[in-house]
Amino acid sequence: MEKNRICLWYDKEAEDAARFYAKTFPDSAVGKIIHAPGDYPDGQEGDVLVVEFTVLGIPCMGMNGGPHFKPTEAFSFQISTEDQAETDRYWNAIIDNGGQPSECGWCKDKWGVSWQITPRVLMDALREGGAPAKRAFDAMMTMKKIDVAVIEAAVRG
Repeated sequence: MEKNRICLWYDKEAEDAARFYAKTFPDSAVGKIIHAPGDYPDGQEGDVLVVEFTVLGIPCMGMNGGPHFKPTEAFSFQISTEDQAETDRYWNAIIDNGGQPSECGWCKDKWGVSWQITPRVLMDALREGGAPAKRAFDAMMTMKKIDVAVIEAAVRG
């Protein structure tokens, strides 16, 4: 077991979420599924309690802890994409599976987990700074899903 992994709290859908992530993102998989050895406040013996999984190589676990805590945008997965096709593929997979679009490349999956689907060209421009970064940033601020061609044009000026 890894020394560090991300733990995400779900009501009762950790296995469904993990299977969706494994199907959607490369280098992702569902690992061990641990069932509750006894009854607990929001479940019964035998219910799925913990699901170990990876998302793009990052070790995670989903815990079915009940409805008490909800994910917020204070935590998100940032997925770097190479082009519009990859951006569209991940964004559409999340949205088409019951998710919600947000602003500036952010979206939320149907379990409430936030994702930043961020083309590499945008982050490269922001890292470089200066006028191209400002133009790319201003363009991004008008978008929901990032339009790579618009960002590239903004960088060029």
